[in-house]
Amino acid sequence: MTHKPQIKIPATYMRGGTSKGVFFRLQDLPEAAQQPGAARDQLLLRVIGSPDPYGKQIDGMGGATSSTSKTVILSKSSRAGHDVDYLFGQVSIDKAFVDWSGNCGNLSAAVGAFAISGGMVDPARVPRDGVAVVRVWQANIGKTIIAHIPMSNGEVQETGDFELDGVTFPAAEVQLEFMDPAAEEEGAGGAMFPTGHLVDDLEVPGVGTLKSTMINAGIPTIFINADAIGYSGAELQDAINGDAKALAMFETIRAHGALRMGLIKDLSEAATRQHTPKVAFVAPPKAYTASSGKPVAAGDIDLLVRALSMGKLHHAMMGTAAVAIGTAAAIPGTLVNLAAGGGERNAVRFGHPSGTLRVGAEAVQQNGEWSVKKAVMSRSARVLMEGWVRVPA
Repeated sequence: MTHKPQIKIPATYMRGGTSKGVFFRLQDLPEAAQQPGAARDQLLLRVIGSPDPYGKQIDGMGGATSSTSKTVILSKSSRAGHDVDYLFGQVSIDKAFVDWSGNCGNLSAAVGAFAISGGMVDPARVPRDGVAVVRVWQANIGKTIIAHIPMSNGEVQETGDFELDGVTFPAAEVQLEFMDPAAEEEGAGGAMFPTGHLVDDLEVPGVGTLKSTMINAGIPTIFINADAIGYSGAELQDAINGDAKALAMFETIRAHGALRMGLIKDLSEAATRQHTPKVAFVAPPKAYTASSGKPVAAGDIDLLVRALSMGKLHHAMMGTAAVAIGTAAAIPGTLVNLAAGGGERNAVRFGHPSGTLRVGAEAVQQNGEWSVKKAVMSRSARVLMEGWVRVPA
């Protein structure tokens, strides 16, 4: 019996914000995987090490969490006014599917650097020293992201003293602008508030009727009040991720919210759409100790937010959910805005399990409809390893 050798595919392993993923140039993928479809999904599943019934992704590049089971495909953009097309695939850990329904805001911080290093940005637009502005087309949701990438001696600057809670070591600051972040999700009609309301009564069988703010901004997100489901808003991962009953409750909330938002037509579809929408719970500020042991004072934050990703409480905050938080906070009357004290604001600092994060957004109301031109936040990114990833043929 003969065995085929493994194939080698050029790849780069990068950290972006509080996530890690395997980055590819579209042209480097095997021909069958250069188009969307089963061949591409099978390849990325094998790269990451999924599906893994053990939940460890030992035989792949994944790290057995939603933050580290990620893939990115980049190509030079043919879209006017853009440098690079960015496609994100969230790989399920224990099931055989790749979710293409949303963006990863954290890995967005690494896209600009990869695009510059990969020759996808016109060299005339990249300064030897200073800041390169990379115009990214986020292909999953059809939105523009502007990445401000620090440059030094003609190279992307990765080291620096910018500290990001949830990331152990400091690095160079990358500022991201998420332009017109209201997500144009299929079935949601492109509306920021797909139900037409800032706050809805969401009926969830077995849980009750929950006040909720359902918003399409950055990523579709369902916000609920922490006290309505028996939480303080200061929880860390262990308080929820080891509680099967709690996780089942959140998944039920997510599925019914997705249906109410028009993202799915039947509850059964939620099982194959794990990446979106997100569920988050909010509470007014209170002191707590972050997962690193760092104290967070109530006076340091405007509100508390905890969010679930791929069925588990996130260790920090998804970048796209941070955009949703900043956007909702800027609109008087949403649950996020009320938890932060109400009123008008153009920035918010919230507490998450790893510490705090500030995100800015300016909302305007025209003809009764709310819109946000952009949301802004800072992350950091760096290359962890580059070369080839190998997968069985």
